[in-house]
Amino acid sequence: MSDKAIQSILIVGGGTAGWISAAVLARFLDPARCSITLIESEEIGTIGVGEATVPLMQHLNGLLGIDERDFVRATQGSFKLGIEFRDWGTIGNTHFHGFGDYGDAIEGVAPHHHWLKQHQADDATPIDEYSLPYAMARRGRFAPPTSDTDFYRYAFHFDAALYARFLRDHCEKRGVRRVEGRVVETRLEGESGRIAAVVTADGQHHAADLFIDCSGFRGLLIEEALHTGYEDWRHWLPCDSAVVAPSAPIGPPAPYTLSTAREAGWQWRIPLQHRMGNGYVYSTRFTDDARAREVFTANVPGKLLADPRVLRFTTGRRRKFWNGNCVAIGLAGGFMEPLESTSIQLIQTAIARLIEYFPDRNWDPRIADEYNRVTTREFERIRDFLILHYCLTRRDDAPLWDYCRAMAVPDTLAHKIEVFRATGRVPLLTEESYQEPSWVAIFLGNGLLPDRYDPLVDRIPPDRLRDGLAHRRRLLVRAAETLPPHEVFLQRCCPAEAA
Repeated sequence: MSDKAIQSILIVGGGTAGWISAAVLARFLDPARCSITLIESEEIGTIGVGEATVPLMQHLNGLLGIDERDFVRATQGSFKLGIEFRDWGTIGNTHFHGFGDYGDAIEGVAPHHHWLKQHQADDATPIDEYSLPYAMARRGRFAPPTSDTDFYRYAFHFDAALYARFLRDHCEKRGVRRVEGRVVETRLEGESGRIAAVVTADGQHHAADLFIDCSGFRGLLIEEALHTGYEDWRHWLPCDSAVVAPSAPIGPPAPYTLSTAREAGWQWRIPLQHRMGNGYVYSTRFTDDARAREVFTANVPGKLLADPRVLRFTTGRRRKFWNGNCVAIGLAGGFMEPLESTSIQLIQTAIARLIEYFPDRNWDPRIADEYNRVTTREFERIRDFLILHYCLTRRDDAPLWDYCRAMAVPDTLAHKIEVFRATGRVPLLTEESYQEPSWVAIFLGNGLLPDRYDPLVDRIPPDRLRDGLAHRRRLLVRAAETLPPHEVFLQRCCPAEAA
């Protein structure tokens, strides 16, 4: 081993970000050569009231050797096929962003172009009807894909506190050391300005070579100690608060997340086996906390299981995710509202990228620079995708939506919108998290129809095109109806452990 190799890593903060980081580091690093310590305080706890994910979570489970069904059981979890959006675009509008596509290319042309031609011919069938995840979600069905139905993916809903406990047990069995304590001071090296150690409230000093900041919005290391700076995106994503509380279930858990637009933001519903996770994300420029609580409470189905609490946040990112010998992961690195459940995805990609660009104690700045460049692009691409949900609105019933309809958007997003409007195609850039079917779901779901479809569609006789599309819809319904109800699959394969 090189005498410059990283020999100790200290993670400040637990929760989802801290324990995922610890788990991935323990998976790839030899504990005999590099110690991993995590400091967290029980008195701080976790923010989540029900977490939703994207399909990348399956990869994380596989990477860590975690049995998916054990994970769902331990976290009171359920399965997720996508997100249903209500009242976005216009009041009364419903559309679905599923974890799949709209079928294979037909004669080399993406299927949404064929749908566009039919739509222009007065076929009112929503594009959602060509999505298998939608067909399953609409009927409350779920089972993992098989060789015959491998054209969809799925993710999970789970209890964030239970997940942190589950991962903690996984990590401690693999040599990660946990320290109970609250960090009250960060000490820097005088010459380099890098972090030398942190001090906990009981006076203990904890030194390391590499520090991972998972301390949440506060950014205890990356911001309070290193003064890295923050890029504020609230002019594009104006929501800055959320009121959250769990509620009792009112029926079987649905296999999808629900997002409903409200007068000053939007409300989520995340179904778990033992309860429902709820939150209303809103902008204090357009409402106040009292009104937000009122709207939230009036729209929570079932009995509230705790008093609603308010969270504050600033959408945006650190100017550097990696500064000196500190890497910020999770909320410490940046925050984008949970509209598309990207929080855990960004934790996963951040720690995976750290493994890819893992440093030594020479601290070559080119490594951190490349890490920051790629991570910044990833954040910006997701940012644009989230802004798209807002800026396409045609709602004129509240000041928030008037603002979103008129706001200037980033040039990268403006380019995507104009290219889609002109051609029906989505010009994807580097570090994209969402591929064309996802963008199409939000464009068409919010009523932005391209000026034309791909002219190659006209090679197919209209009758054959119509019959072929109708045949696909019938196949999807038939496939969905062969699957068990979501709650039956859960009870059969991964019933939740006693809370």
